Amino acid sequence: MLTNVVVVITAVTVLLVRPGAAPPTSALLAGTAQVPPAGGAAPPSPPPLSPSASPTSSPSPGSPSASPSPVALPSADLPPPVVASPEFARQVKANEAGLVPVLMYHRIMKKRLASIDRTPAQVRQELERLARDGYVPITAREFVTGRIDIPAGKHPVVLTFDDGHPSHFALDGAGMPAKDTAVGIIYDVAKRYPDFRPVATFWVNRQPFGLRAERDQENAVRWLTSHGFEVANHTWDHPYLPGLSKKKVAEQIVRVERLLTKFGAGPSETLALPFGAMPRKRSTVQSGKWDGDRFAFKGVFLAGAQSSVSPFTKDYDWRAIQRIQSNGKKGECRKWCSQYWLEWLNKHPGRRYTADGDPERISVPQALRGTISAQWRQRINAY
Repeated sequence: MLTNVVVVITAVTVLLVRPGAAPPTSALLAGTAQVPPAGGAAPPSPPPLSPSASPTSSPSPGSPSASPSPVALPSADLPPPVVASPEFARQVKANEAGLVPVLMYHRIMKKRLASIDRTPAQVRQELERLARDGYVPITAREFVTGRIDIPAGKHPVVLTFDDGHPSHFALDGAGMPAKDTAVGIIYDVAKRYPDFRPVATFWVNRQPFGLRAERDQENAVRWLTSHGFEVANHTWDHPYLPGLSKKKVAEQIVRVERLLTKFGAGPSETLALPFGAMPRKRSTVQSGKWDGDRFAFKGVFLAGAQSSVSPFTKDYDWRAIQRIQSNGKKGECRKWCSQYWLEWLNKHPGRRYTADGDPERISVPQALRGTISAQWRQRINAY
């Protein structure tokens, strides 16, 4: 309920700025962009009992130009895992049943036009704060599949960017991520804070990153995925899904799946709902088919307004994952946006997800043992 209030208030704010915007809950979007892939998967199942392969950071096709990066960028590779005993988990205060902030960004603009816009300085300041506070980025895909393989004592954060806006990714004349884009800022912070892993999730519509030519779209998507970023489904036209038939919803999803699959990024395992609006029948966006092509997701994300529970706990619902809007503490954000939640988590460290550094175990204080869901119970390392 609180989530819906935040979404509606934000939507009204954006409508005032964008007169041509969409329906009722109109525009938790800010510079529309659009995309397509082709499939996903059902609820998360435990990954194999061996560490997952880390994404490569070797250069590959760039946005419009497809030329390799001339300068080495910070790697998205994770450090070697450890074996966490109960005593080790106690020493690092591991709590893998804790809360995880999933942060939601839209346009990045020098001059904000809507309440959900952020300036490059604001994004950079927030990411630097996360780095100083011991957060390590993971993708939405890694979150929903339980691959939170970050170093012991660190906290996961999921950086998500909606709508595939041009301010999220572009390459400069030297073939490097442009300075004040989301990717450019992430790499800039990672250079100064080596533990800050440079990854994020970009949910796109039909024109990823505002690019019109399909070749440019493909180059951009392939550049990002080859560097460890996730590019996934945000529907074709960013419509208000509760106003569409089941068939129309499936079409919106499949068209993006086809596009992303063509670009080597499909099938998507995650979906961000436009405006955070859930269709009347929730299963409509979980799996389905249109025109002979199927889709199935492992995680469906809302638009607000609190930290997500751990994917290992009984309370976790992969069909409606909470996110936090990146913003200050004014107006509707007084209690529901990123500044409030990051301050709250710092004041309540026992409630925050803290990793054990061991991909094969789920470490929790003994008192939280009962909160872990049955599918993960064989991995519990209680202390």
